[in-house]
Formats: sequence, structure tokens, C-alpha cells
Amino acid sequence: MKRIDLPGLLEKTLISLGGRGTIVEICKAFWERHEKDLRNSGDLFYTWQYDIRWAATKLREDKKLKSKEISPKGVWELV
Repeated sequence: MKRIDLPGLLEKTLISLGGRGTIVEICKAFWERHEKDLRNSGDLFYTWQYDIRWAATKLREDKKLKSKEISPKGVWELV
């Protein structure tokens, strides 16, 4: 797993949660789905919770995630 993979994996995680979730819910679900890959990802293992926020920004830029002005604070929602 590499950082560049995170936006797609985040999108799939959000889909599994019904299209929305709090950051904590999303990170828990992401960890449950990808723990083994994260543990084997080198430095990404230590930065993934920061990098998942970068992935959310990428999804917003691609118009796949609602802007933070539209979604409730601390909630990420697919468009």
C-alpha cells in the first residue's frame, strides 16, 4: 500500500459505511479493512492517519466528497 492508494481505499471504506461517517468511524473501519496492508507499508504505517486526511482532500478535489462547509463538523460524506 502506498499513499497514492489512499483516496480510492477511503472511498471504498466510506461506501461500506453507507457513504458517510465521522473521522473516528472511518479510521476504525479503514483499520479493520487494511490493518495488514498498513503494517506492511513502511513509513505509511506511522503516518496513515495524517495521510487519510490528505486522501479526503483529494476526494474533495475530485468532487467525490462533500466540502467541509456542507458536511457537519467531523463528518465526511460522499457526494
